[in-house]
Amino acid sequence: FEMSFSSYIVFFSLILLKVKNATAYYVTVDASSEECFFDRITSGSKMTLMFEVVEGGFLDIDVKVFGPDGKVIYNGERESNAKYTFAAHVDGLYKYCFSNKMSTMTPKIVMFGLDIGQKQQQGKKDPTADDHQNKLETMVNELSNSLLQVKHSQEYMEVRGRVHNNINENTNSRVVMWAAFESIILVGMTIGQVYYLKRFFEVR
Repeated sequence: FEMSFSSYIVFFSLILLKVKNATAYYVTVDASSEECFFDRITSGSKMTLMFEVVEGGFLDIDVKVFGPDGKVIYNGERESNAKYTFAAHVDGLYKYCFSNKMSTMTPKIVMFGLDIGQKQQQGKKDPTADDHQNKLETMVNELSNSLLQVKHSQEYMEVRGRVHNNINENTNSRVVMWAAFESIILVGMTIGQVYYLKRFFEVR
């Protein structure tokens, strides 16, 4: 089917609006504590939870997702990053928690994003909607979902790049400190040996 110029404008505006609404969040989970979040999801909708531990300890966190009935849908232990997608089995509030109870001193900073897709409706098309509108809506949903995945991937790649840079900087600083410590020990041993030999020959 052919699209007019105004249809193209509406088409890309809807896609950009959906992508703009997808946001990554940062949360600090203190030692021996847990942070939980809630989202209301309708039955049949898909929910995608993505997270990355940005800073703290061994960069690991415990993650749990609960349904409205209290059933554990997902349980991950000591994970640094993950992406989990599931379909809501009932309507209601779904809870997802990040737990740092394994740590007694170190807080963790977690970046996470939540993408809630639209419920797939089969056989319930609006009889008054024309074929052009149905195709346009299908294309908007497909492309917006693809762009959301690309946006989330870029965000997580940026975070992983920062994490790796921090690891490299910490490693380099430790190498420099160890090399300086070895140099001090070497200089001290040299001075000690010179002093010992000098005293030895003075006694002789």
